[in-house]
Amino acid sequence: MCKNKKNTGYVFRLLAFLCLIFVILSSCGRRTADEEVTTSDGIIEITVKDYASEVKLDMSSSSLKQKVTVKTYIDGDTTHFYVPEDVDKTGILKARYLAVNTPESTGKIEEYGKKASEFTKEKLMSAASIIIESDNDAWNADSTGSRYLVWVWYRTNEDEEYRNLNIELLQNGLAAASSSANNKYGEFCVSAISQAKNLKLNIYSGERDPDFYYGDAVELSLKELRVNIESYNGIKVAFEGTVTMNSDNSVFVEDYDFETGLYYGISVYYGYSLTGEGLDILSVGNRSRIVGTVQYYEAGGTYQISGVSYRVMRPDDPNNLKKLGEGNEPAFVKTDASVLYEGKVEVESNGEITVRDYAGLVLGTSVYMSDLDVISIYTTQNEESSSYGAMTFVCDSNGVPVKIRTAVLLDENKNVIKSEAYTGKNIDVRGIVDYYNGEYQIKVFSSKDIIVNN
Repeated sequence: MCKNKKNTGYVFRLLAFLCLIFVILSSCGRRTADEEVTTSDGIIEITVKDYASEVKLDMSSSSLKQKVTVKTYIDGDTTHFYVPEDVDKTGILKARYLAVNTPESTGKIEEYGKKASEFTKEKLMSAASIIIESDNDAWNADSTGSRYLVWVWYRTNEDEEYRNLNIELLQNGLAAASSSANNKYGEFCVSAISQAKNLKLNIYSGERDPDFYYGDAVELSLKELRVNIESYNGIKVAFEGTVTMNSDNSVFVEDYDFETGLYYGISVYYGYSLTGEGLDILSVGNRSRIVGTVQYYEAGGTYQISGVSYRVMRPDDPNNLKKLGEGNEPAFVKTDASVLYEGKVEVESNGEITVRDYAGLVLGTSVYMSDLDVISIYTTQNEESSSYGAMTFVCDSNGVPVKIRTAVLLDENKNVIKSEAYTGKNIDVRGIVDYYNGEYQIKVFSSKDIIVNN
């Protein structure tokens, strides 16, 4: 009886082993479009394919092709290229990559967004030649109408074949599918995505992105914040920028957006509780990561960031202020009065193009304005006020009125400078675009930022 049980158990184990061998052999015999499965010492291995080089650029096909150079790197799936005027009359084609959707790195910041952006930039910077290709016989615009959907090909050496950057992003797990199967290279796109998922690369890894802050704040850019400021009222946000000015327990922070070619900025109120290392992070010239809550400042009629903090015992806390660099200068963008007060700008946000006032977009940024005739000056006379001695200039710039508000200005001997030093003069100024009592103005913080021309 016992002997029969042993024989029966042996038979079952033998059958199970044979079934396992059959499954493995069957797996070896089946090859999908994106991988080859082999066995080595009982371990299943995946032979990785380089789909970015397997797909070939056919210069004789009916699709449109154009050799280009990079004007501006935007993010992982958007680049601005210089093109001939017969391709685009502006000489610049704003390219949106076909079949891919990389995580955001220019609006709301998403996991692996910065990595995807750096990947694209690195590949194109190292390229000896770049060609863009349409999906059919025309350059097709995307849903915004301002960008064109293209395949991007590059090679690092003139003796090499071109590689497809769109597919390279997919096979590295740095982009999600975006109608990936419905295009001329759909088979390669689908295979590249499948392989990235099988290899658990980047966005498919299930691992935390080392370049992403996992705090409870919304990660975004200053552009995204400024363009949609009302929708973030009362929300905790995190962004990066350069500290340009420090005044009245607040700093101004600005950052450049390559797509619009504008600086965006905001005031950050740090109050009286921030000390030591926290204050050092907000030193003028530092590039810093700011974490705080968007707040509407009733007295000024503008939005600001408040509630910033630094926990010394937890320097890596994602809700902390963080220093990212130093030695930076304010942009002091040269600006005409007519542009500041009357200019309009088309801005894309959430897939839609809207027209905005230039002044509203550059609020909180540093500007330089020249050739202003000082018409009149009002000086704050209230001796109880911290603004006692501060001035408000009304100037003229080719018929456009410009208002300038100063802090209390001191000369080299620390004496308060009075209005007589500027009345009737022609001046250049450097300051921050500010908003007060329903009007845009330039806020000047130091006497060295007012240059008298006569």
